[in-house]
Amino acid sequence: MEAEEAEATSEEGPLEAEEEPEESEEAACSKKRVVPGIVYLGHVPPRFRPLHVRNLLSAYGEVGRVFFQAEDQFVRRKKKAAAASGGKKRSRYSKDYTEGWVEFRDKRVAKRVAASLHNTPMGTRRRSPFRYDLWNLKYLHRFTWSHLSEHLAFERQVRRQRLRAEVAQAKRETDFYLRSVERGQRFLAAEGDPSRPDGSWAFAQRPTEQELRARKAARPGGRERARLAAVQDQARSNRGLLARIFGAPPPSDSTEGP
Repeated sequence: MEAEEAEATSEEGPLEAEEEPEESEEAACSKKRVVPGIVYLGHVPPRFRPLHVRNLLSAYGEVGRVFFQAEDQFVRRKKKAAAASGGKKRSRYSKDYTEGWVEFRDKRVAKRVAASLHNTPMGTRRRSPFRYDLWNLKYLHRFTWSHLSEHLAFERQVRRQRLRAEVAQAKRETDFYLRSVERGQRFLAAEGDPSRPDGSWAFAQRPTEQELRARKAARPGGRERARLAAVQDQARSNRGLLARIFGAPPPSDSTEGP
C-alpha cells in the first residue's frame, strides 16, 4: 500500500509541475500583449481641456497620459488685447490649444477608438458645447511617449534658434543704421554747416546755350562777331525761303562768299 501511495504521489507531482509553467506562460503572454498606444487629436475646439478628453474617452478604455499643445504666444497676445479692448461686452480670455496626444494603456483599444470615433460628434448630449465639433483622431503606429517628448524638445529648440536669428538680424540692421547716421554727420561737418546739407554737395553742370553765348559776347570783339553771325543766319534763312518759292536750288554754304 505504501508503494502504491508513493507511486500516486510521484505521478501527481509531475502533472502539477507541468501545469504551473503553462499558467506562467499565459501570464507572461498577457503581460507582453498589453502595449500602450497613442492617438493623435488634430482638432481641439475652443475651451476644450485635457479633463474633457479624458472624461469622454475613458468610457472606451483606460486612458493614460494626455498632452495638449498650447497656441502660439502671438495669437495669445492678440486674444488678450481683443478681450481687454472689448468695452462693455468684454469677453474673458481663455487659453486654447491647437493639437493633442492621448495615450491608452492598450494599443488595441487605441486603434479601435481612433477607427470608430473619427468624424463623429464630440458631445453626445444635446446641450454639450462640443456637440457640433467632430473628432479628428488618428492612431500613431509605433509611436511612443518618448518620441513625443523628443519632438516637442526639437520644436522648442528650433523656435529658440529662429528667435535668436531674428534678434541678431535686427541688431545688425540697427548697427548699420547708426553707423550710416554717424558717417553722414561726419561728412556734413567736414564739408560745412551740417544744418545746410545742400551746400555740401558740389556738382559741375554743363553750361547751357545761353550761357555759352553770353560768354562769347563778353569776350573782346565778341558782340560784333555775334551780330555778324546773326545777320548771316538771317540771310541764309531768307535765301532758302526764296529758293523754295521760286523752285531754284538752295544755296550751299561752300559756294558762299565771305
